[in-house]
Amino acid sequence: MDATTVDVIRRILISALPILIAITFHEVSHGLVAYKLGDPTAKMLGRLTLNPLAHIDIFGTVLLPLLLVIATNGQFVFGYAKPVPINPMNFKNPRQGMALSAAAGPVTNMVLALLSVLALKFIIVPLAEVSPGTVTDSVLVPLGMIFRASVIMNVVLAVFNMIPIPPLDGGRVLTGLLPSRQAMSFSRIEPFGFIIVIVLIYTGIAGKIIMPIISFFLSIFQVYLY
Repeated sequence: MDATTVDVIRRILISALPILIAITFHEVSHGLVAYKLGDPTAKMLGRLTLNPLAHIDIFGTVLLPLLLVIATNGQFVFGYAKPVPINPMNFKNPRQGMALSAAAGPVTNMVLALLSVLALKFIIVPLAEVSPGTVTDSVLVPLGMIFRASVIMNVVLAVFNMIPIPPLDGGRVLTGLLPSRQAMSFSRIEPFGFIIVIVLIYTGIAGKIIMPIISFFLSIFQVYLY
């Protein structure tokens, strides 16, 4: 097995757990907020669980991240889970309920990124300074890489999902903030939303928009880490 293959396998192992946690918590938070606001759909369908098997999408959770790890040499990894079902008609205020439920996902990812930074700063780094070299190399260094990957993946997932195009979370939040007439007109683009997003990614426009935002948040976490 050559060095390149070994490096790819290592990156896959480092990325797998953080992205699985990131997308699982992202989807559960949607359903949990919806449940608190009066919609029991996700709970009735067994989606208010941290068991990742309930949320895995074969392409979005497994194949897409794997392909990105290989294609970008682990520099950019992204994935998604099966969307948690939400029925806005169960909300007292459907548009507001959908906006709050949608916002819960990216907010949760930012919280996970912060927790990962705190784990690095107050647990991994201090332990590495006092532990024997063998423990540091075999346990703490891999853990540190996993938590650093968690910071990046959660920030990327949060920022990407806040692109204001439905059915992404940002589009649903914007729909909830717009006046009723404008919201209805805007929501009509939802069936074409993923096509628009793919075009934006393919043309590089999405990267030019979200990469500065991702870099901004990562720089904040980096400053806080050190």
